[in-house]
Amino acid sequence: MTQRKRSRSIRNAAIVGVSTALLGVTAPVTASAAGGSAPEALTWSACEGTGLDPRQECATLDVPMDYADPDGPRVEMAVSRIPAEKPDVRRGTLLLIAGGPGGSSLNDPSGKGQKLPEEVRDAYDLVGFAPRGLAPSTPVDCGLEYGDLATSKLRPWPAPDGSVDGNLVTARRMAEACARNGGELINHLSTANEARDIDRLRAALGERRISAWGVSYGTYVGAVYGQLFPHRTDRIVLDSVDNPDPARVNRAWLAAHEQGVEDTFPHFAAWASKPGNPDRVARRAADVRPLFLRLAARLDREPIPWPGANPEELNGNVLRQTMLETFASPSRYPTLARLMRAAEQGTVPPAPEAPPAAVLQNVTAVGAGTLCNDVAWPSSPGVYEKGVAESRAKYPLTAGMPRNAMLCAAWPTVPREAPVRITDRGPSNVLLVQNERDVNTPLAGAALMREALGRRAVMVTVNSTGHDAYLANGNACGDAAVSRFLATGQRPDADAYCR
Repeated sequence: MTQRKRSRSIRNAAIVGVSTALLGVTAPVTASAAGGSAPEALTWSACEGTGLDPRQECATLDVPMDYADPDGPRVEMAVSRIPAEKPDVRRGTLLLIAGGPGGSSLNDPSGKGQKLPEEVRDAYDLVGFAPRGLAPSTPVDCGLEYGDLATSKLRPWPAPDGSVDGNLVTARRMAEACARNGGELINHLSTANEARDIDRLRAALGERRISAWGVSYGTYVGAVYGQLFPHRTDRIVLDSVDNPDPARVNRAWLAAHEQGVEDTFPHFAAWASKPGNPDRVARRAADVRPLFLRLAARLDREPIPWPGANPEELNGNVLRQTMLETFASPSRYPTLARLMRAAEQGTVPPAPEAPPAAVLQNVTAVGAGTLCNDVAWPSSPGVYEKGVAESRAKYPLTAGMPRNAMLCAAWPTVPREAPVRITDRGPSNVLLVQNERDVNTPLAGAALMREALGRRAVMVTVNSTGHDAYLANGNACGDAAVSRFLATGQRPDADAYCR
C-alpha cells in the first residue's frame, strides 16, 4: 500500500471511532505458537494527512494471517507512534487500544494521547494501530447491501410486534455476503489473534514488556493479551470494561445494553426535564420515560419519511438506536431530545451525516468477523424468540434487541478456538476504571471482569455517566487515579469509589 493510499485510509477510518457494533474446529493456538520468524524492526516515516501531530510517525508490520501457520501468508498491520517527550526518563511504550471491534487507535497518539498528563507523555512512546482487517491494515469487506449498513439494521432490533423472523433473514443474507466476499482473512479475525498481533508489535518495537490503555472492547483485548502473555505486560489500564464471560463473550456485551439503558435513562430524564434547558422535552423527569415509550410505539405504527437517512424513515427502532448512541455521552443528549421533539410534531431534523460507504463496509466486516469468530452463537430461532420476549417484558426501552439474533446466528463457520478465559493468574498490574452509569459497558459487567482478574486488579468506580471514563466522561478523581498509576505504578490499595 502506498503512503498516499495509507493516509487516505487513515482519514476515512478516523470517521468511525468505534464499531457499528455488530456487534471443522482446529486446535487452539497457544501463546507460544504465535511465533514464526521474528518480526523485523519497524521502519518509521512521516504520516501524511491533516490534523495529525507532526511528531507522529507511521509504519507497517507484517503478521501471520493464521497463527497456526506462522510462516504462511502474511497481512499488514498499520501502526503509529509519538516518541516519549523526555527520552532520559522514558519508561517504555503505552499502547492505545481502541474499542469496537472495528475501531482504530491509529490516530490516537495525535488525538486522545495528547490529553494524557505531561508526566505520562514524558515517560512513554504513545503507539496506536489499526487492527487486522481494518484499513489501512490489510482490509476486509463483506460487500453488504446498502440498507444493511444502517445502524438500526446492524443492531438486531426486532419487528414492532417482537418477531425475530426478519432479523434471521437479515442475518443469513449478511453472513452469506461475508462468506462470499470476505476472503480468507475474515476467517482469521478474532480477539485472540489481535492479542497475538500486539505481541508481534511489542517485539518489533524492541520492548520486553508493554503498557496499555484499552477502552471498551479494547478492555477485552487488553485482558486477553494479559492472559496469553502475562509476563510481557507492564502497566495495564482497562477503561469502560467489558464482561469477560467465556461462555457468551460478545453475546454478553449485546445483552448488557438493556441494563446499560436502565442505568442511564434516569440521568437523561433529569437533564431532559430541567427548567431552562432549550431541549427540554417534559416538565418532570418522571414524564420522560413514558413519553419516549409512546413516541417509539407511535413511530412503530406510523414512521415518518426521512429523506437522505438510512433507512429513509424515522421509525421506532431508529429512535431507540438514537437513544443508544446518545447515551454514550451526556454531551450527545440534545440529539435524542431534538429527535423526540421533532417526532412529537410529526417532523424530522436534517438527515444525519453518514461515513463513506466504503468505511462502513470495512468497519462492519471487521466487527462481524471478530464477533462471530470469537464464540459460537445459537442458530435456533427459538433461543432468540424466548430471549427477546423476556427482554421486552422486563426492559421495554430496548424492545428485545439485546437478546436478539445478529448475523453471527447464521455464520457459516465455527470458531477455530475456544474463547480465552480471563483468570487471576499473572502479575498484579491491572487498573480498571469504570463509570457507574455506562450504556455500552455497564458497571455490572465491569464487576465480573474485576472478579475474574482477582488479585491482579484494582477497580476505581466513578460516579459519572457515559461511556469512556478516563479523560472523557469520568471525573477528576478517577482521572487522577489512572494518571498516577501510569506515571508511577501506584494504584489504590483496594477498590475505590470516586464520588
